[in-house]
Amino acid sequence: MSKTSAVDNAATGSPGPRRRSGGRAGRVAARQAPLGKDMRPVRPGLVGGLYKPLTEADLQQVYDAAVWLLENVGMGSPIPEFIEVVTEAGGRVEGDRLYYPKAIVEQAIQTAAKIWTWHAWDESHSIEVGGDKVHFGTGGAAVLMYDYPTNSFRHSSGDDVYDCGRLVDALDNIHFYVRTVVARNHADSRLLDLNTAYGAVAGCRKPIGTSWFEKPHVYETVAMLDMMMGGEGAFRSRPIVTANNTFVVPPMRFAEESIRCMVAQVECGMPINLLSAGQAGATSPAALAGSLAQALAECLAGLTTVNLMSPGHPCVMGLWPFVSDLRTGAMSGGSGEEGVLNAAAAQVANWLGLPSGVAAGMADSKVPDNQAGYEKGLNIALAGHAGANLVYESAGMLASLLSCSFEGLVIDNDMLGSINRTVRGIEVNEETLSTQVIQDVVTGAGHFLGSQQTLDLMQREYIYPEVGDRETPDNWMDAGGKDQLVRAHERANELLENHWPDHIPADIDARVRSTFGIDVKARPGL
Repeated sequence: MSKTSAVDNAATGSPGPRRRSGGRAGRVAARQAPLGKDMRPVRPGLVGGLYKPLTEADLQQVYDAAVWLLENVGMGSPIPEFIEVVTEAGGRVEGDRLYYPKAIVEQAIQTAAKIWTWHAWDESHSIEVGGDKVHFGTGGAAVLMYDYPTNSFRHSSGDDVYDCGRLVDALDNIHFYVRTVVARNHADSRLLDLNTAYGAVAGCRKPIGTSWFEKPHVYETVAMLDMMMGGEGAFRSRPIVTANNTFVVPPMRFAEESIRCMVAQVECGMPINLLSAGQAGATSPAALAGSLAQALAECLAGLTTVNLMSPGHPCVMGLWPFVSDLRTGAMSGGSGEEGVLNAAAAQVANWLGLPSGVAAGMADSKVPDNQAGYEKGLNIALAGHAGANLVYESAGMLASLLSCSFEGLVIDNDMLGSINRTVRGIEVNEETLSTQVIQDVVTGAGHFLGSQQTLDLMQREYIYPEVGDRETPDNWMDAGGKDQLVRAHERANELLENHWPDHIPADIDARVRSTFGIDVKARPGL
């Protein structure tokens, strides 16, 4: 017991350290009993959309500007496959630019998939993408891992892709896993792409996302996934991996290798996150409305082309408009400007009736500290309340996407639970207004601690942190005085030591490894 605690106890006449009462222990035990997913206080797919930074007139102006850009500025560096389908539909090509008439854009919006299922290996984790349903997950292509024991950084690897996946697999409030880091141990792009996809799928049974450097790697990855999932055609029948395709080099120019990969992704039946990531003040206008209009135009170009190739192909409008610190030109992933811009991006995609995805949680802080906490909390909460269907980058990311942290994933899981609880809001009805309960307490016990309603709602209405602390200072000191980062480090280590998903049968795993040159570490026993 600390000296301060001893003085306090002496002053109050307390005989020693305060102890939890039996009643409280009973309530804690009741709280820890597991609930079904549909009874939990937070769960994937709660409805958002109450925060609306743009008016109806604003939305119309942004859309009109985006369509004007596609008709009059067009997209640079189109490949033959894009030129063919767009010009056949009424578009035109002049020099190095492909122009999209308003009519074919609006036809694509009508044709596009409005709601689709992002399958998971474990079907209970599959999510419905679209409407007003909000899901939180990871993303990024960090090249560094934050090393907590040394307070330094190291190069990321394929094993880190796998380990981040194993953590996400065990963290309830992270709903999907898009690879967080680059497998920098591979200089060969083919091995990098294959090991990244393998590590993500082997580590996590939730919906998966990754990306590719070259078109042939997409086909080979699908062959690998077919082998994992039971045979040829297995992936197409239940696509568990979505492509994160950064298909634009802003402003208004296609990324050639990425759109070649997009053609393969369409052919393989793979859902696509159509990702535009202009940086306001650098590769998109400093004016936030202009940055939003450019991102919408670029994503509509991708959506239109994909739907001309394959009507109704599952896509996400991945408007990821980043911002700059205009003093230096450096990206600022945790700023207030980023928060409102992401919310507006989600709002405009949802207004068009299209599945929305934004990047929120890209803290500028280099470590999981107070700065990271407020940057992430602000940005992710705004995105969730704006109704973003998929909130990428929402866990683990630091240093404006340059770094990822195991501890950050664990801490952010707590944060995402709290944010999702605010998205859920307050249900108001005759039962929850509690007039009879209030009357019974007033005429009876005088408090609500032991009421049946309180016991019933402990788990269904309230969420509790896993590594966040709510104890008194005395109890916190008695337990070792560990801050959240220390507790998160211990929890991450515990999970990484003990949590080894085994959904891929050992014999199939061995065949995949030998066939595709996989060197991601194997789970124990293989």
